[in-house]
Amino acid sequence: MKNYEKYTKQYMMPPVRCMDWANKDAVERAPIWCSVDLRDGNQALIEPMSLQQKVEFFKLLLKIGFKEIEVGFPAASDTEYTFLRTLIDNELIPDDVTVQVLTQAREHIIRKTFDAIRGAKNVIVHVYNSTSVAQREQVFRKDREQIKQIAIEGAMLLKKLTEEAGAKYRFEYSPESFTGTEPEYALEVCNAVLDVWQPTSERKAVINIPATVENAMPHVFAQQVEYISKNLHYRDNVVLSLHPHNDRGCAVAASEMGLLAGADRVEGTLFGNGERTGNADIVSIAMNMYSQGVDPKLDFSCMPTICANYTEYTKMEVSPRQPYAGSLVFAAFSGSHQDAIAKGMQWRKEHRVSNWNVPYLPIDPQDVGREYQTDVIRINSQSGKGGVGYVLQENYGLNLPAKFKEAMGYAAKGVSDRTHKELKPAEVYRIFLQEFVENRRVFDIPECHFRQIPEGITAIVTVERNGRRQEVKANGNGRLDAVTNALKKHFEADFVLTTYEQHAMSEKSDSKALSFVGLEKDGKTYWGAGVDEDIIQSSIHALVAALNNYLA
Repeated sequence: MKNYEKYTKQYMMPPVRCMDWANKDAVERAPIWCSVDLRDGNQALIEPMSLQQKVEFFKLLLKIGFKEIEVGFPAASDTEYTFLRTLIDNELIPDDVTVQVLTQAREHIIRKTFDAIRGAKNVIVHVYNSTSVAQREQVFRKDREQIKQIAIEGAMLLKKLTEEAGAKYRFEYSPESFTGTEPEYALEVCNAVLDVWQPTSERKAVINIPATVENAMPHVFAQQVEYISKNLHYRDNVVLSLHPHNDRGCAVAASEMGLLAGADRVEGTLFGNGERTGNADIVSIAMNMYSQGVDPKLDFSCMPTICANYTEYTKMEVSPRQPYAGSLVFAAFSGSHQDAIAKGMQWRKEHRVSNWNVPYLPIDPQDVGREYQTDVIRINSQSGKGGVGYVLQENYGLNLPAKFKEAMGYAAKGVSDRTHKELKPAEVYRIFLQEFVENRRVFDIPECHFRQIPEGITAIVTVERNGRRQEVKANGNGRLDAVTNALKKHFEADFVLTTYEQHAMSEKSDSKALSFVGLEKDGKTYWGAGVDEDIIQSSIHALVAALNNYLA
């Protein structure tokens, strides 16, 4: 591309290399989660949520398990202010949940924020000011000391107003545009704020590191976070928080590396909603932990409902490829993938294993409310015999013979290819019936009687073809053999019955018998299936369907 020369690195490395995080291979416990859906997420919507939608979204976040929720910027608008007062006045905030409010480090905004939170039990007042080189030079036109003084004065006012209110509000500070700030300067400002607040173990302060605009690879952010973590004043009494944005598409990775680097808390949104490319997706971060055997302390077991509610409240769609949540993330259309999943699921049944390790499925879809029958193996023109067989077995109890699966697979793929669409389980089952059970394109047998003879069995078969009926007799060593010989005689057909299998469609005593017949001629096999309460009748039905396929 042209003009790449005008872009340069906007981030700055810490003055010392901080790489302890790189020696860790996993996040071993859940951080403190803070949802910012109702503030950062809401302000990025084309149509911000109504009061009622925000109330319902708040209840959804509670149900998922969030204990800290940033509910808005109450000084920004009457809607934001009214929403917070609605939560407080209607006692909608549980005693174990902390609401967080955002305010700029400006006196009149801070004072209105404190007016909005009166009467709330657990509150974090989140104050911020921008510290980056670009903001200092281009927007505020102030030097480093002047910018630091804005943060200090804001911190002092928070402390003063809290004492005047006789409250025990907690405080949070963010050096906004941290990723464009010299790390040592950001640390200096954060420590100056902490020196004002002097946090204690009973009343910890939050220092929040925002990747306001993501401008570096995640390992750079991790080094910056580790540098801050190791050099903060009152570190034992500080909750180090992250607020990554997704401008480079790395917010989840940056959050995970930041946690390895010493962070205690993550601010983010469901499915990464937020300004520009969005915030860190808390669903993905939490479910990544879950997939490694770590309890994320959030409940996404009803993911389809969460997705539906999210879309209803925000009018934002959840991508079908959204990790863990999208409608297609567990779907396998490829034949080889379907075969591996089907065999993996069968292996689990046979070995009764507890740990999850199925090919192509990073977690058990049922753990997030998805169903094997409808969400995992899905059929289109790319599917194979294993996938088609799995769908029929899981949904309809049809255990197809190995060779029959191939014929059924080609039949289903052919329909999908011609119609250019995915086939639902019911459509696959209908193809099975039409092609291999109900196929009477050439003839049918409306009646069949048997007589025992010394040499075996005589079959008296009524063949109906083109509206005409004809009776034909033949002997055999068994009922199916006798009927086969009768049909060979009638149609002057030279085929070999190579496959005959039957089993019950369920374990109930009144279950129907399912039979499969394969007829071979010149190296090609023609299949049929039959279903009936009587085993012999199901076998004859299968034979008739197979011969119809051969004759057609």
